[in-house]
Amino acid sequence: MSTELIITLSIIIFGVILFVRDYFTIDTTSIIIMALFIVTGVLSPEEGFSGFNHPATITLGCIFVISGGIFNSGILDGLSYRIIKLAKTNYTVALIVFCSISSLFSAFINDTAVVALLLPIALTVCRETTIKPSMLLIPISFAALFGGTCTLIGTSTNILVSSYATKYNVAEFGMFEFSAAALCLLVIGFLYMVLMAPLLLPKAKNTSEDLTRKAEKYITEIEVEPNCQENGMLLQHTQLVKSFNINVLSILRTGELKHQFSTDTKIQSGDILKIMVMPETLNRLLDIKGYKVSGTRRMKEAEEETESYNLHEVVIPFGSSLSGKSLKELNFRQQYKCSVIAIRQRGEIMYDKLSTTKLTEGDMLLLIGHAKEVNELETDNLIVKLSEYEKKRTNYRKAIPAVLIGIGVILAATFHLTTILISAMIGALLMIVTGTLKPVEAYKAVEWKVIFMMAGVLSMGTALEKTGGAKQIAYFIQDNLGQYDAHFTLSALFLVTVLSTNLISSKATAALMTPIVISLAAAMEISSRPFLVAVMFACSLTFMTPMSYPTNTMVYAPGNYKFSDFLKVGTPLNIVIWLAASFIIPYFFPF
Repeated sequence: MSTELIITLSIIIFGVILFVRDYFTIDTTSIIIMALFIVTGVLSPEEGFSGFNHPATITLGCIFVISGGIFNSGILDGLSYRIIKLAKTNYTVALIVFCSISSLFSAFINDTAVVALLLPIALTVCRETTIKPSMLLIPISFAALFGGTCTLIGTSTNILVSSYATKYNVAEFGMFEFSAAALCLLVIGFLYMVLMAPLLLPKAKNTSEDLTRKAEKYITEIEVEPNCQENGMLLQHTQLVKSFNINVLSILRTGELKHQFSTDTKIQSGDILKIMVMPETLNRLLDIKGYKVSGTRRMKEAEEETESYNLHEVVIPFGSSLSGKSLKELNFRQQYKCSVIAIRQRGEIMYDKLSTTKLTEGDMLLLIGHAKEVNELETDNLIVKLSEYEKKRTNYRKAIPAVLIGIGVILAATFHLTTILISAMIGALLMIVTGTLKPVEAYKAVEWKVIFMMAGVLSMGTALEKTGGAKQIAYFIQDNLGQYDAHFTLSALFLVTVLSTNLISSKATAALMTPIVISLAAAMEISSRPFLVAVMFACSLTFMTPMSYPTNTMVYAPGNYKFSDFLKVGTPLNIVIWLAASFIIPYFFPF
């Protein structure tokens, strides 16, 4: 084994540890791996950075823009009230409706955007019926994963594997080439979710109501008395903030209600402070002379006279720049004109010490603020609103061109008029040229976290191929599995890929497995296509953990799920899909 290969495998193992331990965000870990390959000399700078101009990365960026144009036009929202009306019939109908819409849209549009659209609609149905969110949200996420496997543009993994394979003189996959096989798995998945999932899903309480109702119990009002020793003191220097870490939501002073405070805001005698405080902390606070619980209606009357300043339940989606930072680091209150009064993170609800808590993707936040500021946060793709569903007005001047451009991209690739890279690039440019998206909106539509992650993980496949690691691993697999039928080898690779994807990023797994399976097929002197399809499907159909796929992460907190819930519902489904794929893939893609 050469020195370069030892270094390569060491870096990959180190990268896997970083992915599993979640020390950094996925995109940061990917860039660290790429940098290590360059610094150690395994890859030249040109080879290391080649992921940024790789066809898969460019194609995906263009697909994000096209999806953003269709999504932002509001054309999909036109179905919202029909979905709500149908879903309110009963649970089974709701399950079928939401899973069907989720899988259908995800075949052509970014699946995280589809789940972001369906989340508030599903929660609206739950609030108006006896259906529990925990009974709907996992199926919606799983259906999006099945839908994404049905077309070449359905998931970034499909694009990555197809584009990467062309480097090895493997013909690019067609738009619907693997749709038949994917639809077979989708039908199996649907039957599982309708017949088996309801028996395994937790019958949890309605978490949206739960979070708000619990938080409201800890909101109270205190009045600053004339004998308060902290009169005239800066708010940030008072014991309220420094010693008790209390979240001050608003101040009523001489009839004027203030929600936003600067660093030079002082408290004065007669101020009524609306605060978020735990009962035990409030008891200690009232032991200090100068503060008393306010029983006046002045705060409520002042709030009724001012612009609506309400509670909003939101979730942090995949790719949000809020992830990985604390509210203090973000200077959240001053920058976004909203206050976070509760966080649900990994099943735990926090009401105090919020400013220093690191936010992560999938966290559910309870914000208090004006609807305008909260809507701006959603427009910037920082949050997804859950507390209420507001139908966007369909802009047909933008919606019609957006849909036509999307159809044109699909047809051009389907009938091989050009490559998916060229058709996606032209489609993205047309979105801007026709005014369907402004340039700034196009930039916002791109999930840059995914782009950087793909550019980084592609270096792993390049390093494996350059150092001969892919061939050596392929020969090792052939030596140990070569005596078995190719069907068995494919089944084993599918299982290994599924398990790897549940531990590390699907893109990282795809980048590692693609050169390996191509080398393996060459060594076995059979077609690489069934192996590549197996990698695509196995990387996308991952159900066992909430971190295995962004859509799973998104529904984690709103559904009040535990980690074990995904294991309980997802593990049997992954086993069923693994066994089914072992027969379905070779049937449609013979060796």
